[in-house]
Amino acid sequence: MATDHHAPNHDYHLVDPSPWPALGALSGFVLAMGAVLYMHPDLIGVDIGVLKFVPGVILVLATMFYWWRDVVREANAGDHKPVVQLGLRYGMALFIASEVMFFVAFFWAYFDASLFVDQANMPGRVEATGGVWPPEGIQTFEPFHLPFMNTLVLLLSGCTVTWAHHALREGNRKGLIQGLWLTVILGVAFTGLQAYEYSHAAFGFTDGIYASTFYLATGFHGFHVIVGTIFLAVCLVRSYKGHFTSTQHFGFEAAAWYWHFVDVVWLFLFVSIYWWGA
Repeated sequence: MATDHHAPNHDYHLVDPSPWPALGALSGFVLAMGAVLYMHPDLIGVDIGVLKFVPGVILVLATMFYWWRDVVREANAGDHKPVVQLGLRYGMALFIASEVMFFVAFFWAYFDASLFVDQANMPGRVEATGGVWPPEGIQTFEPFHLPFMNTLVLLLSGCTVTWAHHALREGNRKGLIQGLWLTVILGVAFTGLQAYEYSHAAFGFTDGIYASTFYLATGFHGFHVIVGTIFLAVCLVRSYKGHFTSTQHFGFEAAAWYWHFVDVVWLFLFVSIYWWGA
């Protein structure tokens, strides 16, 4: 009787007081200050290298872990009603939209440099590229060797995560776990192949506009693959614990959306940078 009396009579979730927003802001500030000191070591007179990043990175990772732990507990407690789940979906969609614009900046830089290599009204452009694309002295990757293999790996992982999603919606827990295992393994394989490719590159990050845009675009995509793989690995652990049901599984759905976004970005990278750009 007392439980029924205090039960909420609405579909919204009133979040309990939480320290994580404030701690997250503080963590971001500490990380930003570490980046400033790393790029300007003369400000403190002591150069300790990447150790300047360590406090900020630890604080950011700790905030992420504990904050998402609390969100998972709220979901398991039944606080995420349909209206709340809809809001979470909108939030994830907007986050992916912001990520799209993040990569648009890299593609913009790449196409601006590659399509206008001989513009007389752009001082230094011809000198930087030699008037051709790829610039003189740049030995590009053969697109249908290792990059094409990575494309197949990532596309296959998109199929396996979709398989896992369909299995979950049909109440097939075994299929969910098998699909997630395969997706995580393929994500790790992609990262390993990308690292192998980088180790055999004929150019470095500072070897001109082609190298800089290549490493920024493919490197940040690789970082997103690592984040997505961790995201799916967490979903795999939660699947073993029985956190997801056929009707309530937004955590997994968000991971699947993110992974498909990573797939699509790679297709654009492969076609524009590896294939057309070569």
